[in-house]
Amino acid sequence: MAGDQRPAARKPYLAGGAEFAALYDVKRLQVSQWISRDHTLDYRHAKIISGSPYWLLQFVKGFGQTTPRPKHLNEAELARLVKQQDPGYWVGEVDQLPPLVGQAELVALFRLSSGALLRKAISTGRFRPADYTLSGSPIWLLEPVVEDAPALKAGARGVEWAIDEEVLAALRNGSYDGPGSRIVPRGKAAGQSPK
Repeated sequence: MAGDQRPAARKPYLAGGAEFAALYDVKRLQVSQWISRDHTLDYRHAKIISGSPYWLLQFVKGFGQTTPRPKHLNEAELARLVKQQDPGYWVGEVDQLPPLVGQAELVALFRLSSGALLRKAISTGRFRPADYTLSGSPIWLLEPVVEDAPALKAGARGVEWAIDEEVLAALRNGSYDGPGSRIVPRGKAAGQSPK
């Protein structure tokens, strides 16, 4: 659980929208424009977690050289991001990622009535710390969360913390299509259909 002194799990290097922007010294809105206006960026090299894209850092690192006008990669920011995510490893394809979850997927996995119950467990240290915080959002490797579930359930009062086996199977095999599995449009885009 949260107090364990287990060594950190290796995790694939990722970048959310904020990190993508920082790696190319642009505002975060520019990353959205590369997708919606310029069409130089898409989600093929991203995993959608809790409604937001998280790109493979291997892809992000080379992105600037694939655009009509090459973009300069901030090497110092890349080194900082890699160090922040260590111990980590490089992944070239989304299907090589281990199962990853954010708060939306965890609420579904544990059949919680609201995200507030999860946030309270996190803030009080009863739920393991996130493996990542990218673009301000926590992300976990699924398997350590599942390993912690019996202890979490045993120490709970008022919340069952029972795993939904169908959701777990879908998260593990990459077929999950519940809350958090799609991009959530914000701002002016909220009136358009989700991707």
